[in-house]
Amino acid sequence: MLQLPPLQLPRVIGHRGAMAYAPENTLASFHEARRRGATWVEIDVKLSADGVPIVMHDASLERTMGIARLVAETPRAELPADVPTFEQAIACFRELGLGCNVEIKPCEGREAETARVAVETLRRVWPSALPSPLLSSFKDASLKAAMAAAPEFARALLIGELGEDWEARAQAVGAAGMNVGRRKLTAAAAVAIKRAGHALSVWTVNDPDEARAIVGMGADCIITDAPDVILRAIA
Repeated sequence: MLQLPPLQLPRVIGHRGAMAYAPENTLASFHEARRRGATWVEIDVKLSADGVPIVMHDASLERTMGIARLVAETPRAELPADVPTFEQAIACFRELGLGCNVEIKPCEGREAETARVAVETLRRVWPSALPSPLLSSFKDASLKAAMAAAPEFARALLIGELGEDWEARAQAVGAAGMNVGRRKLTAAAAVAIKRAGHALSVWTVNDPDEARAIVGMGADCIITDAPDVILRAIA
């Protein structure tokens, strides 16, 4: 297996851009994140009906775009203009100098396909001047496919809480990091993750006091909707 260097993350990553201030996963949100001090953002990548990688969290367009239609059934040409393609997002990151945590967020049944398309896109258009992106996912199958197709990109396992099998799962996908939900993170879990040699990122933290407490547990990175607030809190 390719040995990657230790994962180097910023202290704060803007969640879906800066969604406390702008619509999530949009170019406007990435600009807002940069304006508010973020040097990295986290985004969600899935495939349109015709296999184009786009930046969208939900399986449906209803919550964010007001359209009762599934992403997996919508060709790229029929998506709203506010839904960027992955390539458009990367061009924006090049312009702004933003690093990225790319969450592979597949529609059901497209776990491996989404990972392969995402890493092919990164290999083709990711700017060499930017830090290498981090790939994350809740789906082990996506991370395994990414590892097989492009082992040079660091990976992080996304989990809500540490189950008994977390370390075996992390090893199986070659994870350099663990992205853990704040609600279930304990001090003992944080210590276990760090002792195992993983970088620890915690989502989604918007309260300054909570952010300081999580950093005190040993977290390397806070993922937040309000990067300016959390940057000030942990300065």
